[in-house]
Amino acid sequence: MSRKLRSQAWFGGDSKDSFIHRSWMKNNGLPNDVFDGRPVIGICNTFSELTPCNAHFRGLAEHIKAGVLEAGGLPLEFPVFSCGESNLRPTAMLFRNLASMDVEESIRGNPMDGVVLMAGCDKTTPSLLMGAASCDLPTILVSGGPMLNGKFRGADIGSGTDVWRFSEDVRAGVMSRDDFMAAENAMSRSPGHCMTMGTASTMACMAEALGMALPGNAAYPAVDAHRARLARLTGRRIVAMVHDDLRMSQILTREAFANAIRVNAAIGGSTNAVIHLLAIAGRIGVDLTLEDWDRYGHDAPTIVDLMPSGRYLMEDFCYAGGLPATMAEIADLLDLDALTVTGRSVRENISGAVNHAPQVIRPRGQALVAHGGVAVLRGNLAPNGAILKPSAASPELMRHRGRAVVFASIEDYKARVDDPALDIDESCVMVLQNCGPKGYPGMAEVGNMALPRKLLERGVRDMVRLSDARMSGTAFGTVVLHAAPEAAVGGPIALVRDGDMIELDVEARRLHLDVPDEEIAARLGAWRAPAPAMTGGYQSLYVERVMQADRGADLDFLVGRRGHDVPRESH
Repeated sequence: MSRKLRSQAWFGGDSKDSFIHRSWMKNNGLPNDVFDGRPVIGICNTFSELTPCNAHFRGLAEHIKAGVLEAGGLPLEFPVFSCGESNLRPTAMLFRNLASMDVEESIRGNPMDGVVLMAGCDKTTPSLLMGAASCDLPTILVSGGPMLNGKFRGADIGSGTDVWRFSEDVRAGVMSRDDFMAAENAMSRSPGHCMTMGTASTMACMAEALGMALPGNAAYPAVDAHRARLARLTGRRIVAMVHDDLRMSQILTREAFANAIRVNAAIGGSTNAVIHLLAIAGRIGVDLTLEDWDRYGHDAPTIVDLMPSGRYLMEDFCYAGGLPATMAEIADLLDLDALTVTGRSVRENISGAVNHAPQVIRPRGQALVAHGGVAVLRGNLAPNGAILKPSAASPELMRHRGRAVVFASIEDYKARVDDPALDIDESCVMVLQNCGPKGYPGMAEVGNMALPRKLLERGVRDMVRLSDARMSGTAFGTVVLHAAPEAAVGGPIALVRDGDMIELDVEARRLHLDVPDEEIAARLGAWRAPAPAMTGGYQSLYVERVMQADRGADLDFLVGRRGHDVPRESH
């Protein structure tokens, strides 16, 4: 190799500094020859026993290391902050940006020539891609894979999606507590992340659609031997990428993001992909906007019949042909010349892909939704935008006018939603305030508010809901999310009062508060910002510097690509 490797700035030569770097590394038993120009591959591991989706990563890392060694590289594993969706409070999203800082500084500050990102749980994929994008080394991602399908009394059940369904059935009195607890033991049958098309599966698909992972990465279950083989091949491939100097900025182009948006529509992907792709694009330097989600995604049909939009689960999707078969089905909508980590184009990657189960990956003519993707709504209630997922919504509610029932916080909602005296019916619009990036803080997945018990008991299963929050990718319903600006900064959603009429027209992309402009101005004049939930520490930094949802909710000082140069020595 004629090009000098980055790691040689640490390990090359015979200076005092190189002596220090090599000598301390040798206490792990490394021989002299591994420092003689062999590519150093950092393995960025989000393993944590507190992140159940990623708890199997110790074993997966060994397969990556084997692949790196087989290709002539030196694998060196390092840990980073692990954003576990199921346990982390107040919300994992609060710490996505913190984790990205950990990733960025770990990569830049250490002697590595290329990076393998190990991601699985929801926020681990975007946080790793964000941090790595700011450094722009040769980088490839491998996902941990979904769990096996849940099995409950002869039927498949899906993580998240059936939790929401079972919970409402219990509150409606049609499912017993004993059955509910029995389902708990039947849902998570193996290592891996959610096996619905929730945020974890969606972001694994986004990584593959962007070209940042090997074909097939998104869908193989965590316990399938294909996952281990894919990890080994990923380890081999990153060494070749270093030799070719194939960097993230060459892959994460505007065309790649357009492809990912269209793929998200085809798979019925999570609304969280919107906020994550906006943030990743901001880091790599691609001008991606909320409007691009409508521009690129509107004409793409939802053809993957997976929960929460459809019937099946990731295990079924995998053996149907996974993402390559899905992309082949919508190939005419994609930029097939986009470069990927394989060193080949999208066209080459999906050539020969076969759909083995047309009931799971539907033909275009039998799409779940003809116009899938994400609808971007605007109006005086969300001048900077709000979003809705048509494939998960009720068609009869896509155009609706209803009376607002307002909850000032998540605590207010929980205290009052099941009060029999609550003045609400199925025609109302439930409005949740102060759950956005600054207000929660961290923009929690609480936007898919459970319906009032008294309505559930009457058989009501969907209503229009509106908030500045997010919702789980496993959730469903006619839910308007990410309203910007958020309530905590005085956005119009903060000014909604009980009894106000709200108009939703998804086809017209309109979200309107039917209140005179003069009254809105008067309410804004009387509005006062809520007190922060916590003062000091990271949360204060986050609240001070986080951007709004329409800009990816990144911290403003993290936007952009800073590169990987570190000219100063440490000793």
